[in-house]
Amino acid sequence: MFRALLIDKTEAGHRCAVTELPDDRLPAGEVTVYVSHSTLNYKDALAITGRTPVVRQFPMVPGIDLAGTVEASTDERFRPGDAVLLNGWGVGEVHWGGLAQRARLKADWLLPLPAGLTAADAMAIGTAGYTAMLCVMALQAHWAAQDVAPGSGDVLVTGAAGGVGSIAVALLARAGHRVVASTGRPHEADYLRSLGAAEVIDRAALAAPGKPLQKERWIGVVDAVGSHTLANACASTRYGGAVAACGLAQGMDFPATVAPFILRGVTLYGIDSVMAPMARRRIAWQRLAAELDRSLLARMTRTIGLADAVPAADDVLAGRVRGRLVVDVNA
Repeated sequence: MFRALLIDKTEAGHRCAVTELPDDRLPAGEVTVYVSHSTLNYKDALAITGRTPVVRQFPMVPGIDLAGTVEASTDERFRPGDAVLLNGWGVGEVHWGGLAQRARLKADWLLPLPAGLTAADAMAIGTAGYTAMLCVMALQAHWAAQDVAPGSGDVLVTGAAGGVGSIAVALLARAGHRVVASTGRPHEADYLRSLGAAEVIDRAALAAPGKPLQKERWIGVVDAVGSHTLANACASTRYGGAVAACGLAQGMDFPATVAPFILRGVTLYGIDSVMAPMARRRIAWQRLAAELDRSLLARMTRTIGLADAVPAADDVLAGRVRGRLVVDVNA
């Protein structure tokens, strides 16, 4: 038997609760993992609350991230005792996920835990941090092609007090960029400066409808918000700059014009973490292990137990959570 968060949808409605399940309920897969830690991401919160139809099969164990130890494997790439992690691949949406003490998964979805990271570290980073690194990688490749040096202009991070934003701020500041953090939580300004932000601005400056072209400011943007915020970020990006879009906290719409792209040569990169190729994942995780300051990671992380994930989901969706929530599934 193992404990898991189980989501079910019946005529009585949507329900999510901690449940004891027998091992024979685990889905098909080549590798069985004893899960040590998972996380609570925005997508997990949507799944747990049922506010958006993230889950496409019921019953479902949510959790798009997990880290733990291999218990059994029929794939020669993994042996019992190996430390592994997983992000995405539809886990927690169409295949049982990481908010449980055990998971059975396809071997192709698993990465060896990078040297220097514990399972708790990996989940403090989680999909949020991995996505932030994918954004940073896209921007850095763009800047290299444009011969743009760190410190040559402001880089905007929207939704900066959240998981993606917090790690993006820390990574970009460490790389030598002047980071401007946009947030709707002004009381988090000191926190964002402690991560490396040089300036903190109110999200209201970006959240309302704006002009198609605005004063050029950003050499790059990491946007986790979407909607008008993304449109305004594009409209105020400097000539030849780039925007990495990875989220939709404000909305899925993109009320913009083509003006920034055809008049200023702005590039918009769409960042997908769910189905990203394994080679790109390995690079992202190796860089996270090498470049992310563990003291800053600890500053942005709080650990909760499995049962705490249900009430915490509302806090995530309401924007009341700073940084990252790690779930100790055995607590």
